[in-house]
Amino acid sequence: MAKPSPNDRKYTKEHEWARADGGNTITMGVTDHAQELLTDVVYVELPAVGRKVKQMQPIAVVESVKSVSDIFAPVSGEVIEVNKSLEAAPEMINKDAFGEGWIAKIKMDTPSELDGLMTAEGYEEHIKTNPH
Repeated sequence: MAKPSPNDRKYTKEHEWARADGGNTITMGVTDHAQELLTDVVYVELPAVGRKVKQMQPIAVVESVKSVSDIFAPVSGEVIEVNKSLEAAPEMINKDAFGEGWIAKIKMDTPSELDGLMTAEGYEEHIKTNPH
């Protein structure tokens, strides 16, 4: 069973999380629910540092033993850091989706976009009614 979604971040309907890190920066990744749906992650295509992203456009690709899935940017902005350790250990997404399995850090263009994302409680309700 998936771990509860932490309250210190916001969530998308596509199962990404965004945690405000202070200033206009967020760290993002996929939820524990998403990694359960994906099953064993075998490869992560990370975005390039410096890449400009738009909210809810693909930012990365996660390949598992059963599927290839686009990961969407929870906010618009510039990728300022990526989790290089996922290149050698993509399974970190399965082991610690909310921690060591983070994907990228984004400097937000429009911090108010975070306000439009779901709270942990809202996300938990969403996955009860939309489990896939």
